[in-house]
Amino acid sequence: MKIATLQMVSGSQLQANLDQAQALLQQASQAGAELAVLPEYFCLMGQRETDKLALAEAHGSGPIQEFLAAAARQYGLWVVGGTLPLQSPAPDRVANACLVYGPSGQPVARYDKIHLFCYDNGRERYDEAAVLVAGNTPVAFELNDRSGQRWRVGLSVCYDLRFPELYRQLQADLLLVPAAFTHGTGQAHWELLLRARAIENLAYVAASAQGGQHDNGRQTWGQSMVIDPWGNVLAQRASGPGVVLADLDWARLQQVRQQLPALQHRRFHTPPCQP
Repeated sequence: MKIATLQMVSGSQLQANLDQAQALLQQASQAGAELAVLPEYFCLMGQRETDKLALAEAHGSGPIQEFLAAAARQYGLWVVGGTLPLQSPAPDRVANACLVYGPSGQPVARYDKIHLFCYDNGRERYDEAAVLVAGNTPVAFELNDRSGQRWRVGLSVCYDLRFPELYRQLQADLLLVPAAFTHGTGQAHWELLLRARAIENLAYVAASAQGGQHDNGRQTWGQSMVIDPWGNVLAQRASGPGVVLADLDWARLQQVRQQLPALQHRRFHTPPCQP
């Protein structure tokens, strides 16, 4: 199965961001991808953290969700909508939600980011809990590729990457990580953490990132990539908007899991999340 991780440099204008996403989804489709993953905050990197409140949509309706469904339908793709703000019971906070659409445009899965980023190095300070409501449920979905092979795909977002217990619960063949890592933390930990999640779960990992200088002054790390179950980086893009393509090999996945059956040797078990 060919997949595409889409790297963006989103700004503070919704329509410009959707236009950028549309162009990348079209490129992914033309290259033969079956699954395309947009980054976290693909629709908005606002001037202020509270800007996302004005874009919050009710789950199931709204222009951003309509865009994702239409793109999936138009290009015949599985589309993972990075994250977008969805309304929550708290009027001053939203859910940072990752939505999945099948090739016919139907909604397939929703995952609300569980772990909310908090960081302060004296120069940069972020506290997502000020405007976001944390999710509480791991989510995976089933995907039949064009050959008929069935993949279990686990969802996560950005800061979730630092919490390996989430990925154990997903018990997936492919782990998705849309993200907007800061430049400093990304430079130190991004690839290291992604490769660790692939190795310890004997799974493919596809990470789609924000990557560049944004009009709000923030610099994100980029380095969107796809990693195989042995921890090898199959494809990667350093910075700037673009499409990262890679072929996932089901036989290779099974070979690695058979040669090194570490998943069968676990002594502490958690039940898998339900699709």
